[in-house]
Amino acid sequence: MPQLDISTFTSQLFWLCICFFTMLFIMSKLIIPRIAEVLALRKRKIDNYLERARAIKEQAEDSLDKYHKALEEATAGANKSLVQTQQELNNMINQRQQELAKKLQAQISEGEAEIHKSRDKALAEVQAVAQGLALDVVKKLGLSDITAKDLNAAIEKTSKE
Repeated sequence: MPQLDISTFTSQLFWLCICFFTMLFIMSKLIIPRIAEVLALRKRKIDNYLERARAIKEQAEDSLDKYHKALEEATAGANKSLVQTQQELNNMINQRQQELAKKLQAQISEGEAEIHKSRDKALAEVQAVAQGLALDVVKKLGLSDITAKDLNAAIEKTSKE
């Protein structure tokens, strides 16, 4: 094998050093800076993306907070409106109940007045029938000297007591 020939070691070492340092120089001056530049660019892009993501996340959280606040306000407004509507309905129901109670009371008063009139009329008719019947009974008993005026006076006297 030619690599293991001792007579060529110095020449091989010389060219090894030349190639190594040349490659080292080329790598350090051209390739490594470009790789470092690409890595730095990637890092900046990643940092930029992370910063954008953080900003979008904060914006989304702010929007979510605004949404929750708006939802709470809408719920509070709806509850307030519901309570107000309930109170209005209760007031309307109470007012209608009072109106109905007044109408019913008026009808009851009218009914009672009609009942009193009917009772008085019936009592008057009963009294007239009772007077006629009493007069007939008195005549059948043979007491002809008692008149209708006497019977009316006696009935009035007993009804007052």
